[in-house]
Amino acid sequence: MFTYYFFLGLRSLKRNPALTALMVLTLAIGVAASVSTLTILHVMSGDPIPQKSDRLFTAILDPGPKEGYTPGDEPNDHQFTYKDISNLLESKQGVRRAAMYGIEATAEPARKDLGAISMEGLAVTADTFAMFEIPFVAGQGWQDSEDKSSADVVVLSKKMAEKFFGNSNPVGQKLRLLKGDFTVIGVSDDWAPKPKFYIFNGREAAFVEEPDFMLPLSNAIRRETAHAGSMGCTGRQDPGWEGRLNSECTWFHFWFELKSSSQRAELQNYLDSYAAEQFKLGRFQRQAKNRLFNVREFLVEMQVIGDDSRLSAWLAFGFLLLCLVNTVGLLLAKFSVRASEVGVRRALGASRKEIFTQFLIETAVVGLVGALLGVLLAAGALQLIALQSKALAVVAHMDWEMLGLTFFMSVSAAMIAGLLPTWRACQVTPAIQLKSQ
Repeated sequence: MFTYYFFLGLRSLKRNPALTALMVLTLAIGVAASVSTLTILHVMSGDPIPQKSDRLFTAILDPGPKEGYTPGDEPNDHQFTYKDISNLLESKQGVRRAAMYGIEATAEPARKDLGAISMEGLAVTADTFAMFEIPFVAGQGWQDSEDKSSADVVVLSKKMAEKFFGNSNPVGQKLRLLKGDFTVIGVSDDWAPKPKFYIFNGREAAFVEEPDFMLPLSNAIRRETAHAGSMGCTGRQDPGWEGRLNSECTWFHFWFELKSSSQRAELQNYLDSYAAEQFKLGRFQRQAKNRLFNVREFLVEMQVIGDDSRLSAWLAFGFLLLCLVNTVGLLLAKFSVRASEVGVRRALGASRKEIFTQFLIETAVVGLVGALLGVLLAAGALQLIALQSKALAVVAHMDWEMLGLTFFMSVSAAMIAGLLPTWRACQVTPAIQLKSQ
């Protein structure tokens, strides 16, 4: 019976084609507006490393002086000083520890047909690759020994490796950057966690592409490579690179990987002890609360999803509700002209339940057609949004999960909108309708 009613619903689309087209378009626009906004919110609020997000931790410490500090204020600088990352790397806390900062470099490829190419990358420690499970298509990352020796090695992204070396394996090849010759030891596969939690420089930067290259942090420090990103400084700073390293300026990022999330309290105790020790050494004079965050907590703390994104989602769903109200009116008009048909069917023995089922399936067919059109409109809207910035280009795309949600929302919305018109159609009195014919 369902199949019969479904084909009746398809045939009913040809009745009053203008009215049917208006219903489908109204529903499709409402669904497309809400789904496109919800898609962006869905990507922005995703877990970038779900398999271990509860075991990766970063902290917020406060190495600043007492001047200008109000007791009780919580520190909000999520970056670290060079002194602190050096100490934390030696702490042996957790199973892995990773320090990093963003850098920029101009590469000089050996190919004569390529000029100098500017790249954005990371200076990282060896544990970074295993901690964040960075995939490789060739080679591998470096080891602790190469961190300690400040080796001239580099890992390229797949995109940059293809640009510099074509289809050949670049492992073992030389690449000149930062005024030195680096040996390519690995090529990372596509790796772009969304949001980009591991090095945070604002909500816009949380949705950019993967780094072009990675090299040892110790090498970047030896070459006095300036950071690319924000930096906060408190207290006196001596001139020169050594002065910056010995200062309380923060521009590094640091992550711990624990064996289990249950070790969080142990890590918190260590940080509190570390801060107390630094206070005795004349640092951390504010004695502020040391704050610890796992990945998802850190994204909330950094307000990756702003109030403007949430407001846009609510407005989109409000627009969908308005479209549903209009669809209810259009369905009432569509079903009202079929009162005589209902009267004849009731007189021939059809029950109200059968009439209700038939008309509700017809509204579902309208929702299904609206979903097909809504997917096209949502895809177009996401393409337009993606043109606005690089960050939006990363998040403005529809996956299978959101595609399924589009069809579910459209069909469900149509059926909800069709409840009142369908119920009204079932109230037709057969005798009155037959008498009026």
